[in-house]
Amino acid sequence: MCDAEILGKTFREGKITFCVKEDFYRGRRVAVEEAFDLIEASTIVNMVGKNVVKKAIERGFVHPEAVLNIEGVPHAQIVKI
Repeated sequence: MCDAEILGKTFREGKITFCVKEDFYRGRRVAVEEAFDLIEASTIVNMVGKNVVKKAIERGFVHPEAVLNIEGVPHAQIVKI
């Protein structure tokens, strides 16, 4: 999942190039509450954007130290085993 305003953009920092590709991130647009219902039901989550990552931290899905910032844009992953 990603914040809508960064869909299709590319961010660079050092050797990292991160593309928020539409073919990966584009899907149906949902409200934050529904997005977090989907996280509950998922085993792997890939998220990028200030809003979605901030909300995931606030709800305890992501530890703040596990967030990678690329050109100031936070990226986090969740893997449930």
